[in-house]
Amino acid sequence: MRAFVLCLLTFLPLTAVAGPADYVYTPNVEYGERELDFKIGNQRGGGQERLTAASLGLGFGVTERWFTEFYVKYEKPGGESTRYDAFEWENRFQLTEANRYPVDAGFVIEIERPRDRSEGTELRLGPLFQTDLDRWRFNFNVLLERSINADEPSSTELGYQFQARYFSTGNTDFGVQAFGEMGPVNHWDSGRDQTHRIGPAIFGKVPLGGRNIIQYNAAILFGLASGAADRTIRAQIEYEF
Repeated sequence: MRAFVLCLLTFLPLTAVAGPADYVYTPNVEYGERELDFKIGNQRGGGQERLTAASLGLGFGVTERWFTEFYVKYEKPGGESTRYDAFEWENRFQLTEANRYPVDAGFVIEIERPRDRSEGTELRLGPLFQTDLDRWRFNFNVLLERSINADEPSSTELGYQFQARYFSTGNTDFGVQAFGEMGPVNHWDSGRDQTHRIGPAIFGKVPLGGRNIIQYNAAILFGLASGAADRTIRAQIEYEF
């Protein structure tokens, strides 16, 4: 795995563009879990175009350390009709035994084939980290996204995800989510051009009996720089069975 990642970082062009329907990856995997996953998001204002994006996925816990999911993605730019955007294959790998160490670690690799073939094939990868402190759970992920065989060359860029969740005594929790892109890995954008977004989040679950459960999370994110959308509303609903 390490050799594979180093090879990619050395030889492939990279680009990082987060969408309004992006969600925070978590490192832990449950063997045998099946999942239907719906995500949607809308961004407007600031340095980003008005855009609504959504995806529908089907995932499987293939082993105790590997979860794979296939997505069909759609988008609706401002003033245009909804259209098919891309097909995506996501793979998450659990690298450490859950709760054995102070920090749980994982890794994600996503391959996306856009509708527009001129964009090439997009690849996103990076390490995933999670730790618990009393009734709080913190997630922090470092991500690189790249385009292979695109018509136009792209620069190497860096992104991140952050999440803090407070576990209540009921089925509804509250916290914070943040997403951002720093710019090229070897030469970050100026602070005003970076796309940092942060805001309050809600998390919940609806037990349906046995292994059947609905989990959801949603957030309102506010841009912290002129390069980010002024406001992003995002949500995710998962049916696990």
